[in-house]
Amino acid sequence: MKTIAVIGAGTMGNGIAHVFAQHGFSVSLIDVSEEQLQKARNTIAKNLDRQVQKGSIDAAVKESTLQNIHTVTTIAAGVTNAELVVEAATENVGLKLEIFKQLDACAPAGCILATNTSSISITKIASATQRPGDVIGMHFMNPVPVMKLVEIINGYATKSEVTDTIVALSRQLGKVPCVVQDYPGFIANRILMPMLNEAIYSLYEGVASVAEIDTVMKLGMAHPMGPLQLADFIGLDVCLSILQVLHEGFGNPKYAPCPLLVNMVTAKKLGAKTGEGFYSYTAGNNELVVSDRFK
Repeated sequence: MKTIAVIGAGTMGNGIAHVFAQHGFSVSLIDVSEEQLQKARNTIAKNLDRQVQKGSIDAAVKESTLQNIHTVTTIAAGVTNAELVVEAATENVGLKLEIFKQLDACAPAGCILATNTSSISITKIASATQRPGDVIGMHFMNPVPVMKLVEIINGYATKSEVTDTIVALSRQLGKVPCVVQDYPGFIANRILMPMLNEAIYSLYEGVASVAEIDTVMKLGMAHPMGPLQLADFIGLDVCLSILQVLHEGFGNPKYAPCPLLVNMVTAKKLGAKTGEGFYSYTAGNNELVVSDRFK
């Protein structure tokens, strides 16, 4: 396998493109926005510069990685010769179904169609195609160039040879693949999101402050990042979306999103990406500052 297409040039998409390109694959990075594609290339270049400074790669690898990435604004043009497509668009089921419907029409026969979804049913996504056996989940962790895990999710009809190929490919990228089955939240988010939600409930109910909740989990449980800071990093809108998938999928009230989380997303206080969540974020300031609302 030499030719990869990545759909979506946001945080996950540019990270996935970066990793494949660094390992010698020809990557078509697809997004409808030329501005987003340029932003993605700039982000990849900056991340490569960090790797050079740390000594993990040399300047020649940086240049070859950038040369391996080609930007495209349409799915049809980007997947013509693809052997694998990794969809990394917004976590919206309607959008993903539409993308996979287009992929079914445009991607070559035998091309593996993967989705980076963190919670949406692989079987449901595959239902938008006439080739459900070739559809699989390939859930990278953020930041993609750093995090080792790839959660590989089999849909109901995913062929075993497709799973084997993606497992081997993940190892080729220097990642650790874990194969799981297609149930709401898979494994990573089925366990993570209730913990984040419980941390938000603890704040909502006045059990402890933002700083105390995160400090307890960092120092008491050896977590590198507290749950509220992690929720900000993931994006509170993403956390809410995943919890809604879990709540709907299992019909269990334990997955019901905390009202505080719902209100914050409604108010567009989404975490690091909007400059405010449980903490406040300003450009050039790496100090962790609790949002004024929670002081």
